[in-house]
Amino acid sequence: MLFNNISFILHQPQLSENIGACARAIKNFNFKKLIIVKPKPIFPNDKILATSVGAKDVIINSKVYETLQSAVKKVDYVIATTSRFRNKNIKYLKLDDLNKIDFSKKVAFLFGSEASGLSNNEVSYANYILQIPTNADFKSLNLSHSVIIIAHTVASIIKLKNSKYSKSKKVSLASKKDVQSMSNLCINKLEERNFFVPLEKRPIMLENLRSIFYKMELSEKEIRILSSVFASLAKKG
Repeated sequence: MLFNNISFILHQPQLSENIGACARAIKNFNFKKLIIVKPKPIFPNDKILATSVGAKDVIINSKVYETLQSAVKKVDYVIATTSRFRNKNIKYLKLDDLNKIDFSKKVAFLFGSEASGLSNNEVSYANYILQIPTNADFKSLNLSHSVIIIAHTVASIIKLKNSKYSKSKKVSLASKKDVQSMSNLCINKLEERNFFVPLEKRPIMLENLRSIFYKMELSEKEIRILSSVFASLAKKG
């Protein structure tokens, strides 16, 4: 069932009531998978369970991670939601564009914290950026409101099921875990060759490298080829 392929990731949520409201929002539209990354409040707690109302099962079955990297390991596509324009070479989606997404794959919608949203570093884990159309003079949406808008849109698309995909069944899309392993291998080999200089630019260089790899729709075969290429960068004694 396509609904089971969709997950909603809350990155560093700050308010218990928002977490509970998000669980309620996704269950309203038949989704079940809620992922929490490094929540500020104790998780779960009584306020979260109370505000989730009839969605306590979503809270109880949700997964909690310490890092975003570990949270997206088993996801095929990550779609980051943000109201801010990012000066990055990454594809922007409108709500209507979601009907082009292959929901037979594992898709995660990523939401930032209530106070600061998503940083460029966190966005670098995404394949796409999604902007919800709002008043240009007042773009800020409550976390649970953003979740419910996207949940409703995706549920409608899945029910319509009017998009067919012609990709060969013999081509297997690489998992985020595979992409992480390949990118880590690349980074390690570059480290060996002192590529990241000056050191103060290393964080942004890593961010840009990760962004390149994560937005590509690589197959398992392509991952193996790239891993072989990067392995060849090893220093020879």
